[in-house]
Amino acid sequence: MRNLARKRVMVTGGAGFVGSHLCERLVARGNDVLCVDNYFTGRKDNIAHLLGRPNFEAMRHDVTVPLQVEVDEIYNLACPASPVHYQNDPVQTTRTSVLGALHMLDLARRLGAKVLQASTSEVYGDPTVHPQTEEYRGNVSTTGPRACYDEGKRCAETLFFDYHRQNGVRIKVVRIFNTYGPRMHPDDGRVVSNFIMQALRGQDITLYGEGTQTRSFCFVDDLVDGLMRMMDSDDAVIGPINLGNTHEIEVRELAGHVLALTGGGARLVHRPLPQDDPLQRCPDITRARAVLGWEPRVALRDGLARTVAYFERLLREGDAGLLPAEQAQ
Repeated sequence: MRNLARKRVMVTGGAGFVGSHLCERLVARGNDVLCVDNYFTGRKDNIAHLLGRPNFEAMRHDVTVPLQVEVDEIYNLACPASPVHYQNDPVQTTRTSVLGALHMLDLARRLGAKVLQASTSEVYGDPTVHPQTEEYRGNVSTTGPRACYDEGKRCAETLFFDYHRQNGVRIKVVRIFNTYGPRMHPDDGRVVSNFIMQALRGQDITLYGEGTQTRSFCFVDDLVDGLMRMMDSDDAVIGPINLGNTHEIEVRELAGHVLALTGGGARLVHRPLPQDDPLQRCPDITRARAVLGWEPRVALRDGLARTVAYFERLLREGDAGLLPAEQAQ
């Protein structure tokens, strides 16, 4: 007989970078965890160490197709999150965001389950307000190459709030800012993984523009803590709530940190800025501090050192043979 005190939790996108860390924490907590992933960007290696645990199981499934399972909580993380991956098939990216949200909301409505939507800072687009508060409505192109992700996530948020108002679904919405750490895909095109992989391979480090655009980077352990606090919060707390680090740095400064940690002598080379690439991105986390008692704790240099060590291991084991992708800064 199942222990009724132990929650049944589903994580869509559970074999991905953030999803696998979340599954790991939920398993350690003692929950029965169902990891759902179609492995488009998720990696089986990310969850291999969990497969022998009695309270963990993995299912290959695409969230654009309805799923019938029995769970108490749903974390909806399924969607490619880096420009290289989500621009590879932009129509499918929009389908994943919108249909995935619909199917998870329908499931939550049937079960009376709580459902958390992993939204994104990309809903703010190239912001004209800085730092970005949850009240800011964004400056987003509906026709550009990033729109499949930006608008897909914006539509998903709309669906979550409409299901809550119309059907009483127990929702949670968080907006995730730049996150990094072990298990990032080596060719995901994000600036942290690109810089580290280029430095470790002795290649030139590519900066777009002058590298003066700013970002703030949250270590994955801190983000997962925020996701779990949000799910555990009172039903009246629905969001949206920003989760990210408020320590803002220029991209060229990040390149300097990576070079210092890797001991590399790589050159910095400059290329034109990609279309719709935001010049500033930094969260206001006043709401997260007040409502969840949450703020990041891992310093950037410490988190980068752990991430560098992860990629060094991948290279030693021959598990990072893919060519570097174009970075998204």
